Amino acid sequence: MQTNSAQLHATLKKYFGFASFRPLQEEIMHDALADRDVFAVLPTGGGKSLCFQLPALVRPGLTVVVSPLIALMKDQVDALQAAGVAATFLNSSLAAGESRPRLRGLHNGEYRLLYVAPERLMLSGFLDDLKKWNVNLFAIDEAHCISEWGHDFRPEYRQIASLRQHFPNVPVMALTATATERVREDIVKQLHLREPQCYVASFNRPNLTYRVSAKSGSYEQILGFIRARPRENGIIYCQARKTTEDLASKLTADGIKSAPYHAGLTPTERSTNQDAFLRDEIRVVCATIAFGMGINKPNVRFVIHYDLPKNIEGYYQETGRAGRDGLPSECLLLFSTWDRVKQMRFIDEKPDPKEREIARAQLEQIIHYAEVGTCRREFLLGYFGEKYGAPISESARTGDATQQADQEIGAPNCEGCDNCLAPRQTWDGTLAAQKFLSCVYRIREKSGFGMGIGHIVEVLCGAETEKVHKFGHHELSTYGIGSEHNRAEWGAVGRELVRLGFLFQNTEKFSTVELTDVGRAALKSRQKITLTKPVAAPEPAKHRAGEIACDEALFDVLRALRKQLADERAVPSYIVFSDVALRQMARFYPQNDDEFARISGVGDKKLVEFGAVFLAAIAEHLKTNARQIFAEESFATPVVVPRTRLNDSARETLHFFRQGKDVPTIARIRGWKESTIYGHLEDAMQAGEAVDVNQLLTTEAQREIAAAFAKFGYGNLPGVVESLGGRYLNGQCRVYRTAMQRQGR
Repeated sequence: MQTNSAQLHATLKKYFGFASFRPLQEEIMHDALADRDVFAVLPTGGGKSLCFQLPALVRPGLTVVVSPLIALMKDQVDALQAAGVAATFLNSSLAAGESRPRLRGLHNGEYRLLYVAPERLMLSGFLDDLKKWNVNLFAIDEAHCISEWGHDFRPEYRQIASLRQHFPNVPVMALTATATERVREDIVKQLHLREPQCYVASFNRPNLTYRVSAKSGSYEQILGFIRARPRENGIIYCQARKTTEDLASKLTADGIKSAPYHAGLTPTERSTNQDAFLRDEIRVVCATIAFGMGINKPNVRFVIHYDLPKNIEGYYQETGRAGRDGLPSECLLLFSTWDRVKQMRFIDEKPDPKEREIARAQLEQIIHYAEVGTCRREFLLGYFGEKYGAPISESARTGDATQQADQEIGAPNCEGCDNCLAPRQTWDGTLAAQKFLSCVYRIREKSGFGMGIGHIVEVLCGAETEKVHKFGHHELSTYGIGSEHNRAEWGAVGRELVRLGFLFQNTEKFSTVELTDVGRAALKSRQKITLTKPVAAPEPAKHRAGEIACDEALFDVLRALRKQLADERAVPSYIVFSDVALRQMARFYPQNDDEFARISGVGDKKLVEFGAVFLAAIAEHLKTNARQIFAEESFATPVVVPRTRLNDSARETLHFFRQGKDVPTIARIRGWKESTIYGHLEDAMQAGEAVDVNQLLTTEAQREIAAAFAKFGYGNLPGVVESLGGRYLNGQCRVYRTAMQRQGR
């Protein structure tokens, strides 16, 4: 089916209240509507669901969504129905009396979307029904579940592969938030996708701050963290069911409403606790990994990992449940080397050698993430094959002179992880590295094969173990030479030498380590090796910039109103409006329907259903409270931008710009995205440098952007970008705004 962009944009605004698409969404939709197979990797919160929901509204027929969790189905269907979309689900949570009218509606063609579990989808009787319902697309959500190399492999997903035999002419869309290159290839193979259009968005979640802290009185750490954020809610992930219950009980006793969630609870208990969290009746859910897949609660402000996750994919997906509304949110991992020991014990109990091999490799990666001394965002993105190239800013360099000298000037600094915000101290680890590398060499020389890090640590510490004596390693010259460090410290040294490339860890051979060519050269030349001190327990962290400043008293009023309306409809609060929408209301004080329609997320149905009551609440608030003045007094008052100091990287971009090169050319020369180049030029303007906006934007572009700012205000950049329908980049709008602000307009 052919459809134009105008039709998609009109449908987007009508049902979902947005004026523009997120990256890759529109391209994916066009391919789906052209009956092509599509494979999309979009980060959590990146708008995967919209990729199949919107096409279902612009063409006849039924879109079937395969989803792994019952809670996900109900959550998405509730949100769709609230937006005026005819959607339903069928799963084991429904009684016969609830299923019959839904089946009748499907036979009568009343629905545009149907959510089902893979087990039901492949029942012969159900497949026969599907053939009568004019299916136009199969959307396979959480598609990584079909791959044994994925972090959440589910055997029942393998049945989906036979859909091709039953529906050879129906296109398939596979979507996931977490997939390495190996997993992506496996998904395409398992689902028999035919020449699929493949889309991989950036894995970067810039609004999330990543922190790792050494475990030290774990409960007190968590309690202090949450008490410092009295208005926020979040998820605490634990490895054991008992831990979730103990934590929830303690937090509740300390005045923080909490509830556990794990597979050992009854379905009713799980549903009750989940609904209480979604409706903001409790602040914290203490959960095993059974909780959260596909949960669309946008205002989760923090995710804490009480125990070490099993792998990077799971960690990324779980942290991705924070800040889905785009507002600043925090991810805290409590780490102890003892966690590694516990995880290895579980892995060793797996009967399948291949499973053990995969699990060991995945565990080593999450350990490396927890201990790495460089940018955590760079590490995460690199794991998924994406390069993070933002240069370090002068203002973010901290620490003593020695540390700064050791830090490479061009190293990435995301300004959104603990290692970038407060770089850990380094130390001269040359002697320790020499001892460790020498021990690896001596063991290989004596035994003819390598050993794991744990065994090397035992030799260095002079341990009297059976294994050490069995191989005669107590006779080595390196036996017992490491008394200055304990076992945990030596283990950290060994793992950092792996990360730095001096050692190679072979996960296919019991995680043994071997000297690399670089390691041999370092051992021979005794070159200086700088190591990073381990993570420590955190000091209270300041919130990241980026929160939407607003009238907090009005925000509380609107939040209470939202909860009341949501409870009346028996849906989670965010289905009425997101926190972003409420904060915009409490910042701009809309007075009529036209102004209310400018708020992000206000579509036609929500304007009719909720506009009057929210406008009345805002007007009532203003009767007894003065209107607060923010950086932008109204929808159209500009910000006065302070002068800032320009860093070297921005100056290099400015140099190319003054040579007459355009932004795409500069981005290509420097190997960065255009958005980064626009950011440099914006910085240059703020620093008082002469940047001619006419070289960046045509007269027509400036006219359109000016009109959008006049309508939405200088403080509502997302609204401006959305209203322009994707014709102009966020960076282009920002440089225009800064240019006008420098001119005092």
